[in-house]
Amino acid sequence: MISGGTAAYHTLGCKLNFSETSTVARQLSENGFARVNIGENPDVVVINTCSVTDNADAKCRNIVRRSLKSNPQAYIVVIGCYAQLKPQEIANIDGVDLVLGANEKFNLPSMLDDLSKRIHGDDEPGAEIHAGEIKEVRNFIPGFSSGDRTRTFLKVQDGCDYFCAFCTIPLARGRSRSGTIEQTLAQAREAAKQGAKEIVLTGVNIGDFGKANGETLLQLITKLDKVKEIERYRISSIEPNLLNEDIIDFVASSEKFMPHFHIPLQSGSDEILSTMRRRYRTELYRERVEYIRKKMPNAGIGVDVIVGFPGENDDLFQETYDFVNSLDISYLHVFTYSERPKTTALRIDDVVPTTTRQHRNKQLRILSLKKQRAHYERFLGQTRSVLIESSEIDGVKFGYTPEYVRVSVDSKTVDGNFTADLRLDQINPDGFVTGTPQNSI
Repeated sequence: MISGGTAAYHTLGCKLNFSETSTVARQLSENGFARVNIGENPDVVVINTCSVTDNADAKCRNIVRRSLKSNPQAYIVVIGCYAQLKPQEIANIDGVDLVLGANEKFNLPSMLDDLSKRIHGDDEPGAEIHAGEIKEVRNFIPGFSSGDRTRTFLKVQDGCDYFCAFCTIPLARGRSRSGTIEQTLAQAREAAKQGAKEIVLTGVNIGDFGKANGETLLQLITKLDKVKEIERYRISSIEPNLLNEDIIDFVASSEKFMPHFHIPLQSGSDEILSTMRRRYRTELYRERVEYIRKKMPNAGIGVDVIVGFPGENDDLFQETYDFVNSLDISYLHVFTYSERPKTTALRIDDVVPTTTRQHRNKQLRILSLKKQRAHYERFLGQTRSVLIESSEIDGVKFGYTPEYVRVSVDSKTVDGNFTADLRLDQINPDGFVTGTPQNSI
């Protein structure tokens, strides 16, 4: 194993990927690799890929080219979901040297025994591949993102047992698994030592936390709530059938867990939900949103929706639009359905044209802007507690209220990585709420 050098990292995809990139970076740091940017001639470049976003191959190729432009001799390592699903496809990208699957990516330090570039030729096998069968992945590697002292993404769970018709995550990450509560608490305390003020609990299906250990997500958040060093927590995306009233009640009573939920819906049509193999229907989803509103009237509620799933005709899309419009929610994340190899959705013949998918995406994004503006308007004229981020753009810093309202403020008037009381004045043309400090904490 080579010890020492410089390493750069690029992450595509979800918050969980950012957490895992940081874990790999810490491993390499412990073996003498200093972290640098891709443009600073790194010896090693680690690219953490995603299988959910479109054009995974093109995005990966682009980052490889950027890396080699900075240093033609850089040793290129590709990890992540795309690497597990299509290792040979990545190995054939000119310039890639090592491809690691889900079970192998955290063994990277032990594999860096030769940083010489592999020259691809007609008779060359391409990059070295280590990507085993996903069914063999059983271990859970805890971790948290680093680099942003204000907010960290804490990995509490990995994998998924749901096998929704559109999703490749179980094929890329394996079965659902998690660490213990004590292991997770230790990671939270370590993140706090590094300056994190807010922790976002992340995973593939975090509502499944602890089931192999006889523990529950509710037990976890109850324990996390008592970690004095952390000011704020947020629960990232959680399935509506796993977001029970006990969890909602706890968040409503907690001073540290923010009144903010992100709940995937995917479709407002029960027919499409059934075809997607989702484990709930619209009645349950509405009940969850209404219960949150009952307990936390001003909570931020985000929703994931997929448009253009096979079989979604105009009437069924209208059902989704009308259902989402009828909910008292705060914003949408809208995804355009795209075909994924080895998913059961490929067996459905009634394919929605690409132009129709794009049009429906636009309709829901416009609806999202309306929902978000209405959510922001609830708070205009009020003074809210805003956790200010360290970075700034053109003399402006940003932060979020507990209810996930994005606020901008003159950077001269506040310190980064601190909480400030801001009066929320108006919604500016960029869609942010401008804030005026009342006092700093």
